[in-house]
Amino acid sequence: MYLKRLEISGFKSFAKKETLYFESPTTAVVGPNGSGKSNVAEAFQWVLGEQSMKSLRGRKGEDLIFNGSRNIHRLGRASVALTFDNSQSHFNIEFPEVTIERVVFRDGVNEYYINGSQVRLRDVIELLSNVSLGASSHHIISQNEADRILLSNAKERKQMVEDALGLRVYHWKIQESKKKLEKTKENIKEARSIRREISGHLKFLEKETEKIEKVKQFKEGLRALYSSYLSYEYTFIEKEKISILNERHVPEEELKHAEKILDSFDGEGKPSVDKKLLHEITTIEGEILSLSRKKEELTRNSGRIEGILEFKFKEKKENTHDDSIKIFSVRDIEDLTENLERLLHVSEREESLEGLKGTLFKVKKALLDFKNTFGVTKRKDKEKELASELETLSHEKKKIENEIELLLKEEGILRSRKEKLSQDIEQEKKRFQENERTYFEAKEKRAEAHVLLEALRGRENTINLRNEALFNEFLDIAFIFGEEEKEELKRAMSSSRPKGDTDNGKALTLRKDIERLKIRIEEVGPGSQDIMKEYESVKDRDEFLQREIEDLEKTEKSLYEVIKELEQKLSEEFKKGVSKINDTFQKFFEKLFGGGKASISQVTLIKPLRGEERESENVEEEREEGIEISVNLPRKKIRGLEMLSGGERALTSIALLFAMTQVKPPPFLVLDETDAALDEANSKKYGDMLEVLAKDTQLIIITHNRETMSRAGVLYGVTMGNDGVSKLLSVKFEEAIKIAK
Repeated sequence: MYLKRLEISGFKSFAKKETLYFESPTTAVVGPNGSGKSNVAEAFQWVLGEQSMKSLRGRKGEDLIFNGSRNIHRLGRASVALTFDNSQSHFNIEFPEVTIERVVFRDGVNEYYINGSQVRLRDVIELLSNVSLGASSHHIISQNEADRILLSNAKERKQMVEDALGLRVYHWKIQESKKKLEKTKENIKEARSIRREISGHLKFLEKETEKIEKVKQFKEGLRALYSSYLSYEYTFIEKEKISILNERHVPEEELKHAEKILDSFDGEGKPSVDKKLLHEITTIEGEILSLSRKKEELTRNSGRIEGILEFKFKEKKENTHDDSIKIFSVRDIEDLTENLERLLHVSEREESLEGLKGTLFKVKKALLDFKNTFGVTKRKDKEKELASELETLSHEKKKIENEIELLLKEEGILRSRKEKLSQDIEQEKKRFQENERTYFEAKEKRAEAHVLLEALRGRENTINLRNEALFNEFLDIAFIFGEEEKEELKRAMSSSRPKGDTDNGKALTLRKDIERLKIRIEEVGPGSQDIMKEYESVKDRDEFLQREIEDLEKTEKSLYEVIKELEQKLSEEFKKGVSKINDTFQKFFEKLFGGGKASISQVTLIKPLRGEERESENVEEEREEGIEISVNLPRKKIRGLEMLSGGERALTSIALLFAMTQVKPPPFLVLDETDAALDEANSKKYGDMLEVLAKDTQLIIITHNRETMSRAGVLYGVTMGNDGVSKLLSVKFEEAIKIAK
């Protein structure tokens, strides 16, 4: 026994919570028309996931919620819960009881719960499919749908049979597999599209990576060259420094010795004593020159005085023969000249003859005035004056002659001193001749030492430049190889020594090789670790996509196989089920009709093509499977189901439905007034069949038929008061008999 109870709250006419307990194989729900009996069947249908509001006699979700009455307000929600016994693990869930609940709110929102945990409708359907339950399956048969299987077309009948056989799960799995297959195809298409998109970039990155690998190889070669070059160059520089230091000692000592010798000589290469003698001679020569100049000056003055004396003597002689002499001073003559120039200047501005005559008159008058101004000097006064001047001049001449005589004496003394000094200098020259030779030899030695030291300084500068270039090379090394590699090479350079030849030529050759390799690295390009990372990333992604495509293709192939297997298994299970239904259908049919034959058969239907499809050559005819029903009543000849009466159709559909439930019995079977069209005799046959069904399936029967009621172990009565609310009354059939007696 699977089904334990049904709880209804707020669903349609059940305003208050009502619970139906199913403790008997057969439970009957009875009550007058309009009391809400059929709402119980719809509660079963709804809680199991029915989505069609038409099947539930409503238009929208809130129609299922109690809408209120005169005394009771309308409710905001409705719920139905169905509880099963799972002690034998019929459900694929690890609980002793399984409760499925559905709730609807006024806004139309539905919620589903399994054992109090909210789930999806899909989860509910999947759980129920394992025990052949569903919303619109064969196990809930209403009064109006009792003969639906007879009136349905072949395709719909096939679906009903599959529901009864529990094969809908195969359809669901096939649909899921097809969805997965479509999704897999989309994923394959998307993955291939992404691979095409990144293929161009991947090729570009491969070329860049090849460059980087080439640069990497060049760098490996460059590092080996650097290792040898740094060792050779460092060793050469160190040896050259030591060599320069040793070679510098000799010329430095010679330079010091030459400088010491030269410090005792002046700039001209003569001993320091000669400088004093030459200075004294120069002084004497200067004094002699000064005396000569003074003598010449006095001689000129003496000659001038002699000239004046000669002139005065002559003037004195002339003065003795002339009685009077006109004497004019220079100032008087200058005044006369200025006066005449002024008058002549005025005459230049005169334009009339009268004016010129006036000017000439003034000139004449000025000359006469000048002549009349001066008187006649007597001869005696003039002679006296000349005698005085001659005496003065003679005395001055005598004085000059005395001074010249003194100068001549002094000059003679100086010339004697000069001659003596010249003799001393000659003697000094002879004495220091050897020193002069030493002086020039010292200068030559100093020059040679300077040349050697300058050459050494040139070598030292070259070495310093090479040493600086050597350590500047570590900047390039750090840039190319990184700081750690730079420090390692620096340590190796300082600690190791090259084997064999360590000359300059080897280092220079290595240097040229390094420069050539660096140029090749620059030509290829520096490369980037980001490019390598991106290449690895894109490559990994491409490989991942390739693996993904391969996996998806395997999945696609697997899904094709799964679908094929499911379809094959569905076909096989369906054929086996149809065969079993046929046997049981025949038995029930014979029991209900007292003979006759009835069967179902699987047929292939061809779906008719539409006008456009008929014209197209590429469209194939669509084939679908269906179920056909054949009946042959005893004592009657009929050629089709449409020829059956209402009662015959009801009995046939009941026989078929009961036969379907016997192949794979569901946990319960809800029969909603399926016996309404039966007469008393057929009702008894119907009741006998119910007892057979109750052995394998719980029966919930909604009925007015007394015969049917008599076959139930528990009766639930549904009543409805003036408030429009359905209520339940329950009584066990055995207790009802005792009460009746």
